[in-house]
Amino acid sequence: MATITNLLSKPLASDLSSIPKITSICPHASFLPSFVTRPRPFSTKLESSRSGRFITKATAAPKTKKAPSDERVKQVHSIEEFDEALKSAKNKLVVVEYAASHSKQSSKIYPFMVELSRTCNDVEFLLVMGDESEQTKELCKREKIEQVPHFSFYKSMELIHEEEGIGPDQLMGDVLYYGDNHSAVVQLHCREDVEKLIEDHKADHKLIVLDVGLKHCGPCVKVYPTVIKLSRQMDTVVFARMNGDENDSCMQFLKDMDVIEVPTFLFIRDGEICGRYVGSGKGELIGEILRYQGVRVTY
Repeated sequence: MATITNLLSKPLASDLSSIPKITSICPHASFLPSFVTRPRPFSTKLESSRSGRFITKATAAPKTKKAPSDERVKQVHSIEEFDEALKSAKNKLVVVEYAASHSKQSSKIYPFMVELSRTCNDVEFLLVMGDESEQTKELCKREKIEQVPHFSFYKSMELIHEEEGIGPDQLMGDVLYYGDNHSAVVQLHCREDVEKLIEDHKADHKLIVLDVGLKHCGPCVKVYPTVIKLSRQMDTVVFARMNGDENDSCMQFLKDMDVIEVPTFLFIRDGEICGRYVGSGKGELIGEILRYQGVRVTY
C-alpha cells in the first residue's frame, strides 16, 4: 500500500505492478499522446458558398427554431448578443447549440437540450441558428463551426469543450461533467485540496474514492453520472474528482500517483491508497467500491 502523509515534501508514487489492475469492458483514454479524442458521428456539414452563405446537406423540415415554451434556452442572433450572454453567465457553465433550420440532426437533439435546461438551473443554454442571418453566419465563422449540430461548452467566457453530432446521453453526460458544482462529489483543484480532504476524513475512517480524469476524456464523461448517483446513495463513502489538465499542480499530482490512463479511481482510507481501478465500467467501479468497503464481491 502507498501512503499519503506529506504529498508536498515527499511525492508518492503508487506501484502499478503491486496493485491488481481491473480491465474495464469500456475503453479508457490515455492522456499521454493527446488530451482531445472525440468522435464526430451524425453531423450535418455546413459549407460556405461563393456568396458566403451556409448550405446544409440535410433536407428535414425546419422545426428546430425556439418555441415560446423553451424559455430556458436563449436564442442569440448576433456576435454582440453571444458575447454578452457569455459575460453575463460569469462562472456558470454555458452550453451552446449551433444548429441549422434544415438539419434533421439539429431538430432531433434540440428537444433534449430543452429538457436539460428545465432541470439544470445552474447552467445557461444558448441556441444559434447558423443559417438565420448574415450575423449568425459571421458568429459561426468566428467560432469555426463547420458542422451542425455542434455543442460548445464555456466557462468564464472560455471554451472548455466541444462536440459534434452527439446523442442525448452524451449531451447529458457532458452537462453533468462540466457543470457539476452542487453534487456530493468534492471538486479538487490542487494537491493541497487532496491533502485537506484526506486529513478531514482520517478521524471518521471513511473510504475516499478519488476520480482522476481529464477535461476532454470521453470515458471520464461517460462514467461521471454514475459517480454522482453513487455519491448520493453511499453516505459512508466520500467521492471526489480532479481533472489532471486543470493546472500544473493537478498534472503533477497525476504523475506522482503514476496515473497513466484515465479515468483512474484511487481508493484512499486513513491516509493510505488501498488500491485503484482503471476504466469506465459502471459495474466494475461499483464492485471495487464495495470490495474496499469490506463487502465480498464475486466476479
